[in-house]
This record gives sequence, structure tokens and C-alpha cells, in this order.
Amino acid sequence: MTETGVPILMYHSVATDPNAATRALSVAPEAFAEQLALVAELGLTPLTTAELAARWRSGRPLPGRPVLITFDDGYEGVHRHALPVLAEHGFPATLFVATGWIAGAGPDTMLDWGQVRELAAAGVEIGGHSHTHPQLDQLDDTPLRRELTRCRDRVADELAALPVSFAYPYGYSSRRVRQAVRAAGFTQALAVGNGPARRAQGPYALRRVTVRRSTGLDTFERLLTGRRLTRTFARDRALTRGYALVRRARQVRRKATRTRV
Repeated sequence: MTETGVPILMYHSVATDPNAATRALSVAPEAFAEQLALVAELGLTPLTTAELAARWRSGRPLPGRPVLITFDDGYEGVHRHALPVLAEHGFPATLFVATGWIAGAGPDTMLDWGQVRELAAAGVEIGGHSHTHPQLDQLDDTPLRRELTRCRDRVADELAALPVSFAYPYGYSSRRVRQAVRAAGFTQALAVGNGPARRAQGPYALRRVTVRRSTGLDTFERLLTGRRLTRTFARDRALTRGYALVRRARQVRRKATRTRV
């Protein structure tokens, strides 16, 4: 029997007037409200990342029609615009914070730690997303560990609880990165992949689907139901394959340079 996939929605900014750097991956507040209303109308059951992974790990059954609502980076609009809609429907979510971007260091208006704590108190799981948001698979071992542990420790200091879920910046990982994420104490991690998450992917390579400003309600429904995802994300997958070759070539060059030195 084919395993039923779980749609994990990947949001970034929820903003009325995002800047040029974040606009494509932002969602208008009105669109976000319509999307979550559709989640409710279709009878889906939102879970946090930690809950999904724990159920798969223990073998406990999932609720009917599960879905995950996740946010990357830590934009202020998650508190201003997304939280009231989540609260209206009683939906949990997961926010992955790049800790070095909190309180103004990111590419647009970012959350502060007080807002992050309010999100956590409202039922939003707070996960890690590195400290400075680099391409982790391009880092050597020492800076890779530092990115993970600084993120983990800052979240723990601010929330008095260790984060257990992680999302790879840009969605990039490798076996070495996944091992480092596990060694840092995270028990599950999300990539991108633009397809449904399945238990067989393993807890450190769960796929998500991207929600953009250009994602209309019909397309959004396809993300929830898994219909025609290959066609929907064909361009993304082609670009991902091409850039994967570029990044592997960079890694080979760096290793060769270190060997010569």
C-alpha cells in the first residue's frame, strides 16, 4: 500500500508591503487568511513538526487529513498577521528562526524575542533555522557546528526550552549536514523538495511545499491535496537540480584547495 503523504506548507513572510528581497516568497495577509480558511473548510488537521515526527517515530496513527503550517526565518508579519488567523482557527504551527536575524538583522522587518515568546505561548512550536542563514552544506565542520549550536542555545536561552525541530536554510543539506543537525540535538528536520512528506523520507529529510505570493487559491488547494505537484513545481525542480551540480562542484574545489594547502 502506498504511504499517504502529509503536506507541509512552507511560508516565509506574511506582509502587506514586503521589500524586493522578500516579496516573491511573501504572502499577503488577505491571501493567508483565505488559505487557512480553506484548510479549515477541507477538514484538515494541522500539527506541529515535532508532533508529526513523534507520531511517526512511535508508530502512533496520524489524525485524519494532517497538514503542517511552517514559517521560515522569523519575519515580523508572522506575529502581526499570521498569529491572529492561526488563533481564529485554533491551528498550531511551527516557526523556524534564524537567530542572528531576530530583532532587525534580517533582510526585512524581523520579529523580536518578545514576539517569539508570545508566539510560543500561543502554541507555535519554535524550531531552529541556523544562526546567520548560510548554505550549510557549503560550510566546513567547525563553522557548521557553530551555526547549529549558536541557534540551538539562543532559542533555549530565550524560551527556556531546547528546540527539537530544524529547517535547512534554502532547503540545502547533505548527509554530513544531517548528521551534524542530529548531533546538535535536533530530532527532526525539514528540507523543501516541493512534494508531500512521507515517513520513508526519514526524520531529517522531510519535504515541504512552497507557498508564494503568486500562489492562487486553486494552486494552494493542489498543495493540500497533492494533485499535479510535479507540474506545479517543474521549474523549481529543474533549477534545484542545476544548482545542486554547481554546489557539488564548489565543494570539490574547496576540498582540493584544502588538500593542496
